[in-house]
Amino acid sequence: MEECPQNDLDAASLEKNEPLESTSPQISINEFSCHCCYDILVNPTTLNCGHSFCRHCLALWWASSKKTECPECREKWEGFPKVNILLRDAVEKLFPDAIRMRFEDIQQNNDIVQSLAAFQKFGNDHTPSAPHTGRGNQHRGGGFYSGVLTALTGVAVVLLVYHWSSRESERHLLVHKAVARWTAEEVVLWLEQLGPWASLYRDRFLSERVNGRLLLTLTEEEFSKAPYTIESSSHRRAILMELERVKALGVKPPQNLWEYKAVNPGRSLFLLYALKSSPRLGLLYLYLFDYTDTFLPFIHTICPLQEDGSGDDIISKLLDLREPTWKQWREFLIKYSFLPYQLIAEFAWDWLEVHYWTSRFLIVNAMLLSVLELFSFWRIWSRSELKTVPQRMWSHFWKVSTQGLFVAMFWPLIPQFVCNCLFYWALYFNPIINIDLVVKEVRRLETQVL
Repeated sequence: MEECPQNDLDAASLEKNEPLESTSPQISINEFSCHCCYDILVNPTTLNCGHSFCRHCLALWWASSKKTECPECREKWEGFPKVNILLRDAVEKLFPDAIRMRFEDIQQNNDIVQSLAAFQKFGNDHTPSAPHTGRGNQHRGGGFYSGVLTALTGVAVVLLVYHWSSRESERHLLVHKAVARWTAEEVVLWLEQLGPWASLYRDRFLSERVNGRLLLTLTEEEFSKAPYTIESSSHRRAILMELERVKALGVKPPQNLWEYKAVNPGRSLFLLYALKSSPRLGLLYLYLFDYTDTFLPFIHTICPLQEDGSGDDIISKLLDLREPTWKQWREFLIKYSFLPYQLIAEFAWDWLEVHYWTSRFLIVNAMLLSVLELFSFWRIWSRSELKTVPQRMWSHFWKVSTQGLFVAMFWPLIPQFVCNCLFYWALYFNPIINIDLVVKEVRRLETQVL
């Protein structure tokens, strides 16, 4: 026990006077060489098999072979290879001059730069997988997730079968039948679609057996007197406004999704895909080419005037052809710029009573598309690719315009069966696909964070 202090003093004197000499051999640069280029490792990337290569060498190997396997032992790698940070820092501290020279050579080689960019893009586009971590949780989450998808798919199939079985009745809709040929029951059906308030006058029209011919002759004065006795001026005005539209068209104007699809099959399919893939361009198209019939009802529905209490129901908003106020334009432009899918969700929300399940599918799809758009912006920001935004916007505009022109040219040649399949697929199955995309984006973000 008494020798310990002396030993400590000897050790301290050695540290002060005579530094310890390493008995290990000197580290050579050859011990940190890449087995592809046989030069010092630059941004060493270690694969699952344990072999390490320069990252640009691995990128060149992948670009030439398109194989996700080790260049030396041919074992396939899992996930996306990442730089071995510990090995990289050690090599850069041991051989700083050699690393600096290698970096300069790599940056001057365009083939290497392009291969690295393509390799990184390949990694970003493919979700990395952690092969030995959290598999149990993934399976449990996957079971719940697959159950949700199965349930939604079942609902979508039921809706699809229902609408597909009733497609023959589209020919018998009032939008295809001349108003002069309407029966008394069809006149009542037209009246009830104006809003819940119209049910107050249902029995009066039935008792008078008002058919299409008689309806065309009725005036505001007759509506205000017996036997109709419509005392509310706003109700009379709504009936007369819609009656004027019926007289102008000769048939009932479309007042819900299915009637609009029956009258405008091509435009409904185009708008469905345009508002899904490019909502801003889709709304711009409505403003430029369908302002009165579609855009005005749309903006009055999503940005209603709070002080106007006469148009609480959806039909009254559809009949409102007044120019929007500055307050409405301001609210619309803010949502149009930052939350375009919210505009579609708000529009569908007002149609919940008319289209119970379809509106819910549209709302869910709008929410999912908003999340996917947010992920796209985050990806551009995290990769410092803000300078590419104008080019991306132009490419997107050109792509959507080309697709729209292509559909317009070949629309007469497309069978109605194919159009119906595309329409119902976009309406009921796209939300299920978007759920899968959102889950993949969330998992990719979790992997990047970890």
